[in-house]
Amino acid sequence: MSESKVAIITGTSSNLGINIAYRVLQETPKSTNLTFIVTSRTLPKAQQVIKDINDYVYKNIPDRTGQLEFDYLLVDFTDMVSILSAYYDINKKFKKVDYFFVNAAQGVYSGIDWVGATKEILKNPIEGVTNPTYKTQRVGVKSRDGLGLVFQANVFGPYYLIHKIKHLLSNGGTIIWISSLMSQPKYLSFNDLQLLKSDASYEGSKRLVDLMHLGSFRHLSQHGIRQYVTHPGIFTSFSFYQYLNVFTYYSMLMLFYLARFFGSPWHNITGYAAANAPVHCAFHSENEDQQLKFGSATTRTGEEYLVRSEIDGTGAEDVVSYLEELAAEWDVKLKDQIVESRQP
Repeated sequence: MSESKVAIITGTSSNLGINIAYRVLQETPKSTNLTFIVTSRTLPKAQQVIKDINDYVYKNIPDRTGQLEFDYLLVDFTDMVSILSAYYDINKKFKKVDYFFVNAAQGVYSGIDWVGATKEILKNPIEGVTNPTYKTQRVGVKSRDGLGLVFQANVFGPYYLIHKIKHLLSNGGTIIWISSLMSQPKYLSFNDLQLLKSDASYEGSKRLVDLMHLGSFRHLSQHGIRQYVTHPGIFTSFSFYQYLNVFTYYSMLMLFYLARFFGSPWHNITGYAAANAPVHCAFHSENEDQQLKFGSATTRTGEEYLVRSEIDGTGAEDVVSYLEELAAEWDVKLKDQIVESRQP
């Protein structure tokens, strides 16, 4: 009887999300039955990403013998009822989940400070396209649930779904959180864990992911669940295209290649290279140190490798305590709430 695996990838339609799916297919034995649970906020995007994955298999793994199946979740991680509905769908249909890739990457960007961008890049081109501070973000944006929107989308929403389906991940499941190269301690204030006062809420949310991981992976291991935190380096992301025209897009791409040529390990550029660390941790991490953060990196010629780095864990237990208390609050608020998620 063929082995079967189930993988959930949030944000599957993003450049990173779909390339995680491609690499999972490459790592999975061809005879293994594999089910992808793709997530999207809209049905057309879910249908398109399923088609794209099928096309990839047809072109690149034509001799695959195991069954490839799909399910989808129309889930909005800024809506707690939507998250609860996703939980009901997963719990009803699946007895086990093997891989959960948390590829949440929502920001409240309002544009690019082009004057600031020009100054940063002229002053230090590599630093300017590695740790940019010229992406402007709105401050104080809340979700309809009254939570910090970026906090909910990137941290608490996925955390709550995992909290609900932990029994499906027990005894062999793996959780992979996607953090960021820019998840530095300076972006998070412990007086503002929902990031409502921050003008760098995206970076702050990724710092929360780092701390949440450090404060929770040991507890999860007691249930037979492995958890890792990774980052994809720097690559072309679909989410920021709206702020670029043809000239600025290709200028950005040129600077990425120049940064890599002059020694930056982080300019992976392609989504496939960026997905290296997350998929490595899902399939080849038995002897890896879970306290470390795993980063996708490339040489100047584009050869892939991994960078393992330590995480400043100051405040990790406080972050996990806060998330646990918030999850308990929402368990009460959502008690007996049942909704149907499959609305186009």
